Amino acid sequence: MQRRRFIANSLLSAGALALSSQSSFASWLLQPAYKFKPLRNNVGIFTEQGGTIAWLTNKDGIAVVDAEFPPQAEHLIAELKKQSEKPIEWLINTHHHGDHTSGNIAFKGIAKKVAAHANSLANQQNVAKAQKSEEKQLFPDTTFTTEWKAKVGDENIHAYYFGAGHTNGDSMIHFEHANIVHTGDLVFNRRYPFVDRTAGASVKAWITTLQKAQKQFSKDTLFVFGHAFDPEKVTGSMADLKAMQNYMERLVDFVNAQIKAGKTKEEVLTATSIPGVTDWQGDGIKRSLTAAYEELSA
Repeated sequence: MQRRRFIANSLLSAGALALSSQSSFASWLLQPAYKFKPLRNNVGIFTEQGGTIAWLTNKDGIAVVDAEFPPQAEHLIAELKKQSEKPIEWLINTHHHGDHTSGNIAFKGIAKKVAAHANSLANQQNVAKAQKSEEKQLFPDTTFTTEWKAKVGDENIHAYYFGAGHTNGDSMIHFEHANIVHTGDLVFNRRYPFVDRTAGASVKAWITTLQKAQKQFSKDTLFVFGHAFDPEKVTGSMADLKAMQNYMERLVDFVNAQIKAGKTKEEVLTATSIPGVTDWQGDGIKRSLTAAYEELSA
């Protein structure tokens, strides 16, 4: 009798554990794939698929930097509505690439204004025309060439164009009160970067652009990066900008030396590392080498 009762209780316990495990697994499956993370002073980040998004919410309104893709932008908008009933005053694009601007369309009729560098707008229009995807775009209606400012509540937003780099239209967006800067894709944190020469990118100018940024901002500035090899490291410090500058400098030095030694493009592309660079990873080293070779040998 006791043995039968023990077996029955054991089966009940096993069944309850299985149900509990299934419930936990189901809850895990239902968890959102994205991260909506406050940083400081009403500014935070959103990550899911594509370039990192920065957001601001305060008692007077909302501002967003970059938009990933439409489904991800919709997830962001839903989260922002939980934070505030205020309108989205500004959507700002750091540059034109689809993983930063495809989601713009989700803000149509929601964001009051869309801002970007003039070259970013031109690049976005050119790509959309070539792909016949104009109807899927929400283009910036406010552009600038060197600097641009806006105010949302007690936060001053200041956009800077320091020159070409990842494209010819990359901006850094500074939330001055929070002292947080979105670098866009001017920083790929420890990840081999994409260098878009079709959109005016320059490996040499990228170095100067990063130098100017380091002079503009302070040691206490918190930076938001477009991409990172480690998804948890899409924010960082001035040291990370310096490290990105070092990567570009070592890339230029290496490819210049290879060209002077008479190496062909195919020979340069066989390199699996860049001397002086120890912490950049990923599978995109050939993109950097190709862009550098084409620019420096032209």
